[in-house]
Amino acid sequence: MSFAATILTLYPEMFPGPLGHSIAGRARDEGKWALETLQIRDFATDKHHTVDDTPAGGGAGMVMKADVLAAAIDEALERQPDAPVLAMSPRGTPLTQSRIRALSTGPGVTILCGRFEGFDERIFEARPVEEVSVGDYILSGGEIGALALLDACIRLLPGVMGAASSGDEESFEQGLLEYPHYTRPVEWEGRSIPEVLRSGDHARIAAWRKRRAEEITRSRRPDLWERYSGAPGQSPSGAQRDKAKDE
Repeated sequence: MSFAATILTLYPEMFPGPLGHSIAGRARDEGKWALETLQIRDFATDKHHTVDDTPAGGGAGMVMKADVLAAAIDEALERQPDAPVLAMSPRGTPLTQSRIRALSTGPGVTILCGRFEGFDERIFEARPVEEVSVGDYILSGGEIGALALLDACIRLLPGVMGAASSGDEESFEQGLLEYPHYTRPVEWEGRSIPEVLRSGDHARIAAWRKRRAEEITRSRRPDLWERYSGAPGQSPSGAQRDKAKDE
C-alpha cells in the first residue's frame, strides 16, 4: 500500500506544487505515494460558503469555523481512518526528523492547512487533530508547511531515494548536523579539498567526518549538541531542563 496524503485546504491548486517534480514527482508517478485535496469551502452549508468569522471577544482578523472544519475532517477520516490528522500551526509541536521518519512508515497523513488567525479552538477538543509546526516563524497559511512535511516524508519512502542508505548520515539522523561535502575540481579559487578526503583511508575519512559534524553541531546548534552529548548547560531548546525533570 502506498503512502497517502489528504490535504484540507482553501487552496487545493497549490498541490502537488513542487512535489510534482524531482524525486517526489517520480515517486508519485510510480505509485509510491498518493495525494488528494479537499476544498474546505465545499463543507460550508450557507449560500456564500463561509469558512471564517470574527473572533469571539473581539480582535483583528478572522477565525476558521469549527463546524466547517469538523465536516471536512470527518470526510478525511472516512477516507483515511488510520492516518493521523495534523494541523499546521506555529504553536504546534516542532517536527523533528525522528517524527518524520515515524510518519513515513505509516499509511499516510491528513494535513489541515489554516488561514487567517487560525482555527476555532474547539476543533482540537472535538476531533483527533494534532498541531505541528515547521519552525518558529509565521507563514501566510499552512500549505507551505504541509509541502515541507510531505517532502520530508516522501523522500524516506522505500525506493524513493536511489540508495537505501542515502539518508543515514544526513543532518539530524544521528543527532548531529551533517559534515561538509566536497567534489571536483580538487583546486578551486585557491581552495583545496581536504587531504584526508583524497587519502583513500576510509577509517581516517570516517573519523574526520564525525569530528567535523560534532564541531559544526556544537558551534551552530548548541541545543542539538546538548542532547547528543549530554553536556550540562542551558540551551535554547530547554532539553537539559526537560531531562532534569524526568530524572
